[in-house]
Amino acid sequence: MSQLQPNQVKKATLHDKFSYKWLALSVTSLGALMASMNSGTLIIALPTLLRDLHTTLLNLIWILLAYNVTQTVFVLNVGRMSDMVGRKKLYVLGFGVFTLTSLLAGFTSNVPLLIALRALQGVGGAFLIANSSAIVTDAFPREELGFAIGTNQMMVAVGAILGPIVGGALTAFGWQWVFWFNVPLGIIGTLWAAFTLRDLATKQDRKDRFDVWGNLTYAAGFALLMIGLSEGGIQSWGGVLPYILVGLAALALFVVIEGKVKAPMLDLHLFKDAAFSLNNATVFLNAVARMALTFLFVFYFQGAKGIDAVLAGIMLGPVAVGLLVASPIAGRLADKMDPRILIRWGLVLGTLALAGLAEVLSLTTPYWLIAALMLLAGVGNGLFNSPNSSLIMGSVAPDRRGVAAGVRSLLMSVGGVIAIIFTLSIVVSEVPRDVMLKVFSGLSSNLPAATLTPFIDGLKLAFWLLAALSALATVLSLVVPAQNRLAATSQAAD
Repeated sequence: MSQLQPNQVKKATLHDKFSYKWLALSVTSLGALMASMNSGTLIIALPTLLRDLHTTLLNLIWILLAYNVTQTVFVLNVGRMSDMVGRKKLYVLGFGVFTLTSLLAGFTSNVPLLIALRALQGVGGAFLIANSSAIVTDAFPREELGFAIGTNQMMVAVGAILGPIVGGALTAFGWQWVFWFNVPLGIIGTLWAAFTLRDLATKQDRKDRFDVWGNLTYAAGFALLMIGLSEGGIQSWGGVLPYILVGLAALALFVVIEGKVKAPMLDLHLFKDAAFSLNNATVFLNAVARMALTFLFVFYFQGAKGIDAVLAGIMLGPVAVGLLVASPIAGRLADKMDPRILIRWGLVLGTLALAGLAEVLSLTTPYWLIAALMLLAGVGNGLFNSPNSSLIMGSVAPDRRGVAAGVRSLLMSVGGVIAIIFTLSIVVSEVPRDVMLKVFSGLSSNLPAATLTPFIDGLKLAFWLLAALSALATVLSLVVPAQNRLAATSQAAD
């Protein structure tokens, strides 16, 4: 072999990697678009589902939560698996499972089966979300990582804008189209991922044993805890205490197991890094505050205000518009300045927006004021997301990116589930049962304002508590240390 050949191979490899990073970004952006649209289209259709399926409020919430809970159960283990077997296989599988379950969900009006299909769809969602950041981080150099993650976040914002609008329009043809709409996007995404993605990270843990007991205790503990909290918050706290206690015990056992097994699904050593731990704590608190916002306003607009689904979807737009505008800007700036500054400002703006909504919300509040505060919340979230993700992914070694992405995705998912249960239990606690069902069915516009006062008071209290959680996240962000030199070196070497 001549001396020139290795140099030629090296040049070809560099050029190939330059081209691949844009392909990887396109695949993950499509996945982000589909996932965020799926969430928005379903949330806006919840009142229609409640009316058409003649189900209970608890069952309705579990049609929504089943996806989030199973995604939360699987997302951490998927991050671990991706470091072992490769990210491409799991990402392609995620697209395929998500697409197939979307198709089947539209063909059933059996509520337990629909909940089961949503749970299976959550498995596909876990395969997508747990690998997305890791795929992008593998493909892009450190100095461009903020831009790449910001682009993904921008697609999340686009999906968040389109989701409620498209969902509102689709419900006119039947709630089934909320699920069937995912199918063409899913087919394109599955094929695009299969033909373009590669595994760039070294699979150093391929021979490690699977953490069976860790998986079992985590899955059982989290599922039991969420079942207990949701039934207690929506129905009655009587009889749910065993679910909660057993769930907490199983999660405590999970932490003990993870500290002792050779190849844990959750690498507790990652949390020895203060920056990693504190950034992930802010992820959780921000997720609780952020996820509840859209959920609560769906029922405010369609329930209390009696606005139709299409217009309500459009009125939810300011949050996503703020995210769309701020995410790419934050991604660019995070590559040129201290990302912690952007994170702190994002959390401050989010806190102010939530406190403002808690202060001004009523049945007569002008929409322009609500829209302005929703826009501010979206901008704050856009400033927070990509710099935070960049810091977390940049604080670990390349062969632990899947686990790190899984941890961040896990905390976002847990925050989303808790946000829905937590805020809903607050809102319904003082609302009479017949009024509550009319509000959540979108049939309360003919009720006197005085009858809806407990619902509005519940919303205001929920927003005050969310503002407090966002303020706590802001305080934590102030003590996040700079990225340590070892992590930065490992990134640069990669």
